[in-house]
Amino acid sequence: AWGSRLVALEVYQPYFVAAALAFFGYAFFKLYRRPEDCAPGEVCAIPVVRWRQRVIFWVVAAAAGALMAFPLYATLFY
Repeated sequence: AWGSRLVALEVYQPYFVAAALAFFGYAFFKLYRRPEDCAPGEVCAIPVVRWRQRVIFWVVAAAAGALMAFPLYATLFY
């Protein structure tokens, strides 16, 4: 029942999408820029951690992209 009240926020959807894209852009920048110098043993010095962060980023970005584009293909479901 509470989901029907979210329709009131539909007018703000472009702003939410723009904010999400900005945050994803910032995350992409932080993940793919040249890594900072780290002391041995810190988390940023472990390559597997950076790889895992990138994989999680792309999974979440794909899911968020599908959700943001849902109004474009929602009519196929009803």
